Amino acid sequence: MALDDTPRFVISVAAEMAGMHPQTLRQYDRLGLVSPGRTRGRGRRYSVRDIAVLREVQRLSQDEGVNLAGIKRILELEAQVERLGTQVEYLRAFIEPGRRVFTADARGDVVASPRGARPRRPVAQIESGSVVLWRPTGR
Repeated sequence: MALDDTPRFVISVAAEMAGMHPQTLRQYDRLGLVSPGRTRGRGRRYSVRDIAVLREVQRLSQDEGVNLAGIKRILELEAQVERLGTQVEYLRAFIEPGRRVFTADARGDVVASPRGARPRRPVAQIESGSVVLWRPTGR
């Protein structure tokens, strides 16, 4: 299940949701453990994903006895594993013949998608523009 990355919660609400003191959240931000979004006035805004990370930091620290430097490294490695997994899925779409369906994401970039997983948009939202025809090479 994908967690929401939309920055929504002020520091006091995020701290309460994570079961921490707001000063702890400020310290974790300074250390780079969690990087909340910022408002124009530079106020911190935490997402649901940020709060999940804060809870994981607390769990690793209290239950597993991992120090903050170790936690930072664990979080970095988990993010790297997630990025690599996404890249593997993207590349797998190119070599598995039954998965060669391409769509455009929200930014307009062409992405490989599994069959049947193409996003559906109402006709009113479809903007006029170019049609791209993809043909495999080497056949």
